[in-house]
Amino acid sequence: MTRVISTIFILLLAICSVSAQKDQFKAVSVGFYNLENLFDFERDTTIRDSEFTPWGKRAWTEEKYKEKLANMAYVISQMGIDVTPAGLSILGVSEIENKRVLEDLVKQESIADRNYQIVHRDSPDRRGIDVAMIYNPSHFKVLNVKMENINYIFDDGDTLRTREIMHVEGVLDGDTTHVLVNHWPSRSGGEKRSAPRRNKAAQTCKMIVDSLKAVNPNVKVLVMGDFNDDPTSTSTKGILKAKGKKKDVGERDMFNPMHDYYRRGLGSNAYRDNWSLFDQIILSPGLLDQEQDGYFYYRAIIFNKKYLIQRSGQYKGYPYRTFSGDKYQGGYSDHFPVFVYLVKKV
Repeated sequence: MTRVISTIFILLLAICSVSAQKDQFKAVSVGFYNLENLFDFERDTTIRDSEFTPWGKRAWTEEKYKEKLANMAYVISQMGIDVTPAGLSILGVSEIENKRVLEDLVKQESIADRNYQIVHRDSPDRRGIDVAMIYNPSHFKVLNVKMENINYIFDDGDTLRTREIMHVEGVLDGDTTHVLVNHWPSRSGGEKRSAPRRNKAAQTCKMIVDSLKAVNPNVKVLVMGDFNDDPTSTSTKGILKAKGKKKDVGERDMFNPMHDYYRRGLGSNAYRDNWSLFDQIILSPGLLDQEQDGYFYYRAIIFNKKYLIQRSGQYKGYPYRTFSGDKYQGGYSDHFPVFVYLVKKV
């Protein structure tokens, strides 16, 4: 474990507000990435994937699929390596079609030597897009996986068929840790009209976190995903009670390190020349306690390197995406990935 997880030196002043002393810390990085329609190129008649076939409107070929895999893997290979050279210990992902695309992804040359393992379950989403998680088995051991359905019922009695919340319980270098991977309902139909669906997803997340806290008030939980809402939205700030400042976080609250980025006008995705920060990692109070043994929060990052930014055209300055409408761009994703560093004393 010591060999594969970076050991770093951080001024105790920077972490614990105690001056004139150095402690030795071990760091891990945990991230989330919306992979923007990572579909294979074969037809699956059980879902709505015809557009992602060679004869579909996006003319999705094996060649394009392989280029997309290589692009996604390269980004993953670079996330967090400034502090954790072994790379991400855990990565939640969204907008993937099936387990096969993840199996192809983790075999890519840029990350193959990390031996990433996969947690995946098919979702009820009509298009077949799922959430999932990959992890480095040298850093993280999976104990249990549970899918939590978002039970939203429309006025006409129809049930929302959307991505479930993936709840993974495991051990992160000795720490029992819970990861909730989310991809909440979109803003289709307008932000206000669609908000109740995301609020329902937030309520489901809150129920999971509260049940874990009831057993262990210091439980370590990371709620990550593409929330299709910002850090100031009712779903995140109101229902999840995700505060933007650590000093304001009470026992029943969460901490959202992305709030400060959003306040400063930074985002992970853009629409009509406005930035949003839909991609977030929210932490339980148990990850803020620097006096307890084990990992605690150090820093959050929006991974927005220059090569991930569109340089020209309609979406100049936006994330360099795979498609502009139905036109293939050969980029990465329409979302920037995000990650956090967790550290502990050694």
